[in-house]
Amino acid sequence: MRTLVLFLILLITPNSFAADLHDYLLPLPQTITLNNGKLMSQKGDIFIQSKASQLNKPLLKILYSLEQTGIKAQLTPLSIAIKPSILKASINDSLKQQAYQLSITTNGIIIQGGSAQGLYYGLLSLQQIGQFAEVVGYWPTLIISDEPDFERRGVMLDISRDKVPSMQTLYSIIDKLASWKINEIQLYTEHTFAYQNHKTVWKDASPMTAEQIKELDHYCSERFIDLVPNQNSFGHMKRWLKHQEYEHLAELPKPGKTIWGMMSRTSLSPVETGSFELMSELYSELLPNFTSQYFNIGCDETVELGVGKSKALCNEIGKGRVYLDFVMKLKKEVDTYGKTTQFWGDIILHHPELIPELPKDMVALIWGYEANYPFDKHCPKFKEAGLPYYVCPGTSTWNTIIGRNSNGFANLKNAAINGKKHGARGFLNTNWGDQGHWQPLSVCYPALLYGAALSWNVENNSNINIAQQVSIQVFNDRTNYSGQALVNLGNAYLKMGAITDNSNIFHQLLKRNKRSIKTDRWLKRTTSHKTTLTINYIQEQMALLSRAELACPDSEIVLQGINQASQLALHSCKLALAKLNTEDGNFSSIPEIEKELLRNELSELIKSHQTIWLLRNREGGLKDSAAKMQAVLRTYN
Repeated sequence: MRTLVLFLILLITPNSFAADLHDYLLPLPQTITLNNGKLMSQKGDIFIQSKASQLNKPLLKILYSLEQTGIKAQLTPLSIAIKPSILKASINDSLKQQAYQLSITTNGIIIQGGSAQGLYYGLLSLQQIGQFAEVVGYWPTLIISDEPDFERRGVMLDISRDKVPSMQTLYSIIDKLASWKINEIQLYTEHTFAYQNHKTVWKDASPMTAEQIKELDHYCSERFIDLVPNQNSFGHMKRWLKHQEYEHLAELPKPGKTIWGMMSRTSLSPVETGSFELMSELYSELLPNFTSQYFNIGCDETVELGVGKSKALCNEIGKGRVYLDFVMKLKKEVDTYGKTTQFWGDIILHHPELIPELPKDMVALIWGYEANYPFDKHCPKFKEAGLPYYVCPGTSTWNTIIGRNSNGFANLKNAAINGKKHGARGFLNTNWGDQGHWQPLSVCYPALLYGAALSWNVENNSNINIAQQVSIQVFNDRTNYSGQALVNLGNAYLKMGAITDNSNIFHQLLKRNKRSIKTDRWLKRTTSHKTTLTINYIQEQMALLSRAELACPDSEIVLQGINQASQLALHSCKLALAKLNTEDGNFSSIPEIEKELLRNELSELIKSHQTIWLLRNREGGLKDSAAKMQAVLRTYN
């Protein structure tokens, strides 16, 4: 009996999960064959055919892992190599540019890449094998043959919905994404670039400067990442049009009825000549800071188009034609900079008859964020027109506080499967910050990691253990508790049994507090029983996280951010229970003593939100984000 107990203890020991090499490889390669042997060489030289500076960082980490496993190695120029080698890396022109082959035998390690970029990806995989070797004490013999499913594998970070990360935070994010073989990054921009003549728009936003963009561009290029400029250019222009000096460019200077209800000042008017002139000026200042050959002009969700100033023209020639004509005008301006135009595909999909007219040197970005978004239906529309396109799912973390992982993971997998099926050029994982960007960075990592893995190889990475990979790759936590807790927190919304669109119930309970929890179309799905179960579930995950052993440099910030978000989600549950216990479901009917407790708790959560924000992000935007929480607090009366 004691032997059996000891065996069971060994099975559940925190470090026991770390014995499988596959847990350290992300993304999993196309093929890997383990040969049940070990690298036996104790010393040797490292010969790298390429002089690309991008190879230096992974090489240093590989040297460290070799040293930690008792192997002495040193870099030696290939041309004078006469001693035994521990690692040889060379270019093989017969391989595709991003492909590599890696073999570890008892005598040494060989990597071949189709280019310096292919070598880089081979070295990244070897670096991860080195992490495994440090844990188990040896380098396993194996053969890997690998190349990506998608040529372009990107992540888009929203830096306009309030949260502009510090440069240090951006560098940290880039390092993680690079290690997962991401090769494109975009910073979604509405008003957060410091345009010289438009300080009114960005003065309170702590924007990216031209010099910072250049620094970031270089940092990305050193990791074979293309930093693609991004500036919305048609819709989503409220941060500009709300100011008096730009109001005249608005399609709807005054509120008008749109498909989203009464709106104003969110879209440029294509019939105002100043609209194009403004964008032309912005492009001339923004684009020279980037080395990328691409530029995302946005142009999504132009919901005011045809309702205001352009109504007569839209009635005459059609809304789709008016939209396309303005986009084409912007595209021709981008052409003058020698860049390829990317644009969001949602509006043109409403006018599919116009898709064949799109120039074949544009790239359409097909976005959709629900698990069942019809990528399978929409991809062929661009493919048949001969137009390059990306599939663009998302992390599903915005409007959620602690995540919406089940939906996000399914959405990412759906996009990857159908993007590969229909020949999409790229996969762009979007991470938005709607309604105040209340979710901390750590909440986004499970979906960022899973998206990166899928974009490299759909089939082999569809069923990876995301929680385990997050523990290893993000938090350097050998207990696996951190990843498990974080993934589970992101699925806590399912426990509530109240599914909401483009959000989760925790966010909606706060934002819709003015409404009755017993009659509102979303809030009425909550019950006291399920809310109580959810509270217990979230608390269990917080307890699990407290047992984790994070060894990442930012571990304290990680824990503070997740704790803050979890407490805010719990607060929304307490709010729900208090309203459910009233006869009419309204906040005003809650006993005064409970109201006061809720007010005090939310007030403290707002303060901690403001404090934690500044640990990773710039001050600009914090006022707007906190104001959205304070608007909720004002409904507590």
